[in-house]
Amino acid sequence: MTPLRTRMLEELLRRNYSECTIDCYIRHVAEFAKYFGRCPTQLGPEEIKQFQLHLIQDRKVGWQTVSQAMAALRFLYVKTLGQAFMAEKIPYPKRPRHLPTVLSQDEVRRLLDATRFLKHRAILMALYGAGLRVSEVCALTIADIDSERMMVHIRNAKGQKDRDVMLSPALLETLREYWKQTKPKHWLFPGYGPDKALTTKAVFLMIRHAAARAKITKTVSPHVLRHSFATHLLEAGTDIRTIQLLLGHAGVRSTVIYLHVSQRHIQNTASPLDALVAANPTKP
Repeated sequence: MTPLRTRMLEELLRRNYSECTIDCYIRHVAEFAKYFGRCPTQLGPEEIKQFQLHLIQDRKVGWQTVSQAMAALRFLYVKTLGQAFMAEKIPYPKRPRHLPTVLSQDEVRRLLDATRFLKHRAILMALYGAGLRVSEVCALTIADIDSERMMVHIRNAKGQKDRDVMLSPALLETLREYWKQTKPKHWLFPGYGPDKALTTKAVFLMIRHAAARAKITKTVSPHVLRHSFATHLLEAGTDIRTIQLLLGHAGVRSTVIYLHVSQRHIQNTASPLDALVAANPTKP
C-alpha cells in the first residue's frame, strides 16, 4: 500500500468507518491512481471528472458504484489531504429513484419451501422475518438471539449502529431445530468452517437457486426479502416510524418509499375520478 493510501486508511480508522467502507474506499482510490498512472496528489478536478466518465461509459457500472467512488475521492482530498475546496469540485451522479421489488406472501412461502437445507431455511426466515440486511445475517452470533425478550440484537450495522428487532416465534422454533441439528459454536450461520462467518456471496447464490426452484420470475435477492418485510408490515397496519426503527434507517425518508409499493395503501386510496363521477353522474 502506498504512503498516501496508508494515510487515508489511518484517517478512516480514526473516524470509525466500517471495514467494508474502508475496503471500498481504498480500492476506488487505487483504481483512480492506476487509471492515470500517477499519484492522486498530482491529479485534480478534471481527472476526477474523466474518471467518472470512464466508470459510466467504459466500465458501465451502476450509479451506486459511481457515487461510492466519488465519496472515496472526496474523503481522500478533503479529509486526508485537507483540501476543503475539492468538496464542491467532485461531482455526484443524480440518484435514480426505482421502486423496490417486493414478493407477495405466497412467493415468500414458495421460496421458503424451495430450500433444501434447514440452515438455508433459517437464513431466509431471518432475512424476511426480521428485515435484516444480508451482512447483518452473516454477522449474527449465538449470543445475539435473546429468546427471553424475544429480540434479535443487531450489532455494528450500517452506520456503526446497534438495534434490536423482533424475534418471530416461528423463526425461534426453526432456529432451535437448526441448533439441535448443527450445534454452531459462535457464528449462528458459520461459513466454510465453524470459525468463519458466512459470506454474503453464499447467501446470494443460495437465494438465487431457491428462487429458480420456486419458479419465481422476479429477481430475488436478500434485500428483496427486506423490502418484502417492510411492505408486508405496512400492509398489516404497522406505522412508518416503527418500520424505520426496525430497518435501522437513519431517517424516515428512506422508509416512505414503501408507501409506493404497498398494495393496501394503493387500493384503499380512492381516485378523484370516482368523486367527480359521483357528484356529476353522466347520462348513459
